[in-house]
Amino acid sequence: MIPAIVVFVYLAIVLYVGLFAFRRGTGSREDFFLASRSLGPWIFLLTVFGTNMTAFAILGSSGMAYQRGIGVYGLMASSSGLIIPLTIFLIGTRLWALGKRHGYMTQVQYFRDRWECDAIGTLIFALTALMMIPYVVIGMMGGGHTLEELSGGLVPYWLGGAIVAVVVMLYVFFGGMRGVAWVNAFQTVLFLLFGGIAFFLISRNLGGFDRIIAEIAADPKDSALLTRARITPQEFFSYAFIPLSSMMFPHMAIMCLTAEKVTSFKRTVVWYPICILLIWLPSVFMGIVAAQQFPGLRPGESDDVLLRMLSANTDVIISGILGAAIMACVMATDSQIMALSTMFSQDVFAHYGGAKKYGEKVQVWMGRAFVIVIAVVSYVLALTLYGQKSIFDLAIRFGFSGFSAMAPIMLAALFWRRSNKWGALAAVLWVIAGMAFLWWLQVYSDDLAPARGQPPARIFPALGDLFLRTPVNVTIHGYMPVMFLCLGSVFWMVVGSLLTRAPSARTLEKFFPVRAGDGAAGLSSGS
Repeated sequence: MIPAIVVFVYLAIVLYVGLFAFRRGTGSREDFFLASRSLGPWIFLLTVFGTNMTAFAILGSSGMAYQRGIGVYGLMASSSGLIIPLTIFLIGTRLWALGKRHGYMTQVQYFRDRWECDAIGTLIFALTALMMIPYVVIGMMGGGHTLEELSGGLVPYWLGGAIVAVVVMLYVFFGGMRGVAWVNAFQTVLFLLFGGIAFFLISRNLGGFDRIIAEIAADPKDSALLTRARITPQEFFSYAFIPLSSMMFPHMAIMCLTAEKVTSFKRTVVWYPICILLIWLPSVFMGIVAAQQFPGLRPGESDDVLLRMLSANTDVIISGILGAAIMACVMATDSQIMALSTMFSQDVFAHYGGAKKYGEKVQVWMGRAFVIVIAVVSYVLALTLYGQKSIFDLAIRFGFSGFSAMAPIMLAALFWRRSNKWGALAAVLWVIAGMAFLWWLQVYSDDLAPARGQPPARIFPALGDLFLRTPVNVTIHGYMPVMFLCLGSVFWMVVGSLLTRAPSARTLEKFFPVRAGDGAAGLSSGS
């Protein structure tokens, strides 16, 4: 229980930070939901990075590397290190400016004004809230796995997940966005330090990095882990679309609205790729090494390999400290819960007259109530999925893919004058239909899933290799569905906008004002 006790002490510290933020708050709507738009450059950097690094980044990446090898780093970390900072620079800064100018607190508020349509905002809220749930669930799953493994089973999965759910719920409930930002900054520093320390200690205990790699390379069973042999070129290319999801995630978009100054984004763009390297490289390495130490784990069980490596190769105190660092990454789902609370209070309660009728304080308490609802629902789903789904696969299939397909909608709204509500509606309906079809296809083909190492199975033999089932995923001609979802979203956005009436001159002037001297060139750009 010693490692688990160390983690409990960490959880108590985190809870205190959140409650201290509550004492510093003003109680206003903008303070609770956006920390009064006052985050400085370093807190903003640590919060933006930390909010995007959840159980998926540490437990999910190491578990996937255990199954697929070193190519997992290329699947996500390399493309994310380039694409996410680019989206923060191009999209995040523009959202910040629009939020500052027009008082927006969520991206749905912007979409409603940009496309002159209430319904499109409500539809996007419903869709994004639904797709966010799996992302919150993996945090509850990660918390349960962490405490169960570190305690040797004395703290069962259901109890570990419940503890994480309650702690996160409490400091989000009281501290709001300021509590989330402070906790995320603290947690980010903790889990950035974790990677180097864990890498050094485990490598030393196993005889050094060179010796470990040489042993894996000499083992015919595991040597493929040091290559991209278990990842096809089509799959590798498809994953380049996944980082597009970053700025459509509500928690990332809302976090961009909390910066005090636009200059805060400069530091984030520069340091973000370095932070990704410090997190993903040690995690992927641990997953590869674990394949030799703990062979034969199933995809759902492999999410624990990093924790197993800590327990087997460090003493109990160090294991507890490093376990607390893992818990820090796992608990980054606080920002997702906060984002859902903000969207519900702003895009539903306030938008449909609740704030005007009952006042600002009631709106804040409605946001707090929604925090409890999301935490309870996510915890119940985490119990249901125990041992059945890999954290990595769950996030990719039901979280990142849908939000990546929504990225063209955000880009069109910000940079294409001619885009309108009909194009946006067509793209959103495409995403809804595509996600529903893929979910049905996944369930339908579960019985066809081949064993690991076996070739993919044809889901519909009459269609040849159009739809294939791998051990964990459905592919389309060997490509991940996210690629087709994104391309289809672009197609429907363009077709729907060009075949219908352009936005009004009033809307264009509001969001694409023509400065003196721009002339016709300014009007034609993006038209």
